[in-house]
Amino acid sequence: MSRRWAIFLITSANFFLSQFYRASNAVIAGDLLRDLGLDTRGLGTISAAFFYAFALTQIPISIFLDRVGARRVMTGLSLLGIAGALIFSQSHSIGPGLMGRALLGIGMACNLMGTLKLLTVWFGPSTFATLTGIIFSIGTVGNMAATTPLVFLVNGVGWRNAFLVIAGVNLILVVIMYAVVRDRPQGGPPVPSQGPPPGVGGAFSGLALLLRKKEYWIISVASLVSYGVFGAFQTLWAGPYLMEAMGQGVMNAGHLILLMNVGSISGGPVWGVLSDRVFKTRKWVISGGLLILVIILLLLADLSRETGFLILALLFFSFGFFRSSGLLMYVQIKESMPLDMAGTAMTGINFFTMIGPALFLQGLGIFMQSLYPLSSRGGQAFTASFLVCALCFLMVALFYLFTRETVKGRTGERGDPRLE
Repeated sequence: MSRRWAIFLITSANFFLSQFYRASNAVIAGDLLRDLGLDTRGLGTISAAFFYAFALTQIPISIFLDRVGARRVMTGLSLLGIAGALIFSQSHSIGPGLMGRALLGIGMACNLMGTLKLLTVWFGPSTFATLTGIIFSIGTVGNMAATTPLVFLVNGVGWRNAFLVIAGVNLILVVIMYAVVRDRPQGGPPVPSQGPPPGVGGAFSGLALLLRKKEYWIISVASLVSYGVFGAFQTLWAGPYLMEAMGQGVMNAGHLILLMNVGSISGGPVWGVLSDRVFKTRKWVISGGLLILVIILLLLADLSRETGFLILALLFFSFGFFRSSGLLMYVQIKESMPLDMAGTAMTGINFFTMIGPALFLQGLGIFMQSLYPLSSRGGQAFTASFLVCALCFLMVALFYLFTRETVKGRTGERGDPRLE
């Protein structure tokens, strides 16, 4: 196996673990309530700690990933994440639990951005979107592994020992990663410097350049809404909606959430290929996906309690499938910046991507509780939430049309984005 494919597999496995840790609280919620002495608010706070820490860590990553190198940054942060898993597994109160989940968020914060940065150096631009789609699909499998497989592991050894086992696997993977991964091909030329001069001052200049681009802000807000709504629904609100508003049983609810993940896995590579080879556009594929999500949310808002399982299955699968078109946002922002600033660009977007679920998890809960205090998880509350989310998707879809196409040969040769 060539080194570049070994790097692809190892870093993909790291991203798998990131997604696994992110979603793991859902199936051990009862254990955490009991063993850490939590109430519902405490459980929500511990769950959100991962997302907030992950998002805030994108800021220093965006500055130093291009300067220090993906290999060292990913290794160092991963060791912090392993420490977080160990602390979390031994927690008996909310304080250590918060610390453990926060360290996990920090530790997993570079696994996607570092992987994408390495792909820009080790693989050609013609395959970047396709490989990005595969990476995101592998991450979705990590989300799925945090459901039934984790339940089996917890039933066998307990949730604390389960996290110790996972931390051990994580440590082995990090050691292999440090031994195998290189920031660029051996003997190859360094990435040409098109950006600011090296050093902390140069890194901040690169971040300032990114903040001046309208594409950065449009894509960032679009990513916040796209993954924010999906992530909040996937990790929490889909369960109450299906069981309390739609009258589905626990098993059916699990099947439908699984289908949403299957749709996301299926869609990732498809959208990459469609963008790279068929339509040869980023902006129009992303905008089209966002508009279809508006339709899906409106259909969900209009469903009655008597809706059959097959219709729900189709809508949930479609939700995951069309949401995965949003992965192309990373590709578009990467292509809008010089190569040596690719990490800065993609990590800047990832900050908004990861803050999105935290905001929508809390925001939709407050919204439903305030609007329908006596039936905050009933059909009317979810209908109102779906309408709000549909409006958010519609707004970002329209604003996305103001971004610049980045695929060569469609709208003309790309110019230097600094001159725009």
